[in-house]
Amino acid sequence: MSQFRKDVFTGRWVIVAETEAVRPTDFRFKKFTRETTFCPFCETHEASTPAEIFAIRPGGSAANGPGWQVRVVPNSQLRLRIEGDLARRPEGFHDMMNGIGADEVIVETPRHDRSLHELEVHEVADVVRTWVARMIDLEGDKRIRYVLIFKNHGEEAGAHTITHSISQLMALPVTPRVIKAKLMAARDYYALKERCIYCDVLHQELTDRKRLVAENDDFVSLAPFASRSPFELSVFPKFHSSAFSRISSAQIENLAQLLRDVLQRLDKALNGPPYNLALQDRPFLRPREGYWKTIEEDFHWHLEILPQVIGMTGFERASWFFYNPVPPELAAQCLSGRVNGVSLAHQL
Repeated sequence: MSQFRKDVFTGRWVIVAETEAVRPTDFRFKKFTRETTFCPFCETHEASTPAEIFAIRPGGSAANGPGWQVRVVPNSQLRLRIEGDLARRPEGFHDMMNGIGADEVIVETPRHDRSLHELEVHEVADVVRTWVARMIDLEGDKRIRYVLIFKNHGEEAGAHTITHSISQLMALPVTPRVIKAKLMAARDYYALKERCIYCDVLHQELTDRKRLVAENDDFVSLAPFASRSPFELSVFPKFHSSAFSRISSAQIENLAQLLRDVLQRLDKALNGPPYNLALQDRPFLRPREGYWKTIEEDFHWHLEILPQVIGMTGFERASWFFYNPVPPELAAQCLSGRVNGVSLAHQL
């Protein structure tokens, strides 16, 4: 019999199938393929993008030319602009403001023939350092409340025309609704127990290890108890931290190692699946009346990795309930190599 499972972090319900086997018919997606036509994000094509905002240039090369490892540029089709005032105002019963924020593209490598999971660990670490640098810079802008960093890999994950390895950043004057749900759940749990809900869940998961995929000294990857889709993964710091930007240099290296590891596991197991990756961080602290004081203690930043291997149906869109045909315990076993000594790639 299938199960209803509740996500303790959001209150969202998921229907999880009961099965002991992973069936190829469960997954219908277009395998990631790399375009070989002209790409504006490749090294030596810097003039084809807007002027860079930030770059890691180990040799001290000049801005907007070759010699970079990671490069950040404004989106060529800006959805939000950094210039101007918010001008919050009513429209009848509705609220509105100007489209102020940041819309940036983080080019993760100068090479067109490498995806994030194919980079060396030190190269993935440079990508993480870039995320941190941009967040710290944008935190100084008092109009910005939240920075969302995300990655779309593959056409069915939203990367319809771009196959160069990039991630994206959106700086927003409001906090996304899903983050608010997590913040409120964490606040309420802390008010009741004076503990972080994420730390408590991590303690349980590291103890029973049923949904554990990989770990190192600082980070752990899990298949969430109420996974929305097959092979969904979360990456958590083992240490309590509410703000991603406070990560240390040593922790960046360990995060890069684990992130590369789990993305390689997904790629090998599912044969190049499309996926979305998103940082779930607390908002910038802009204290005001009614702002809760325990956010540093009750929230715990993390990464979500959501393979797009089954499509959403009308049921999911209408109810926002998700149906997952692969129990997370089985997904964790497959990705960690614990399924009767046989890899998932051989089962499909």
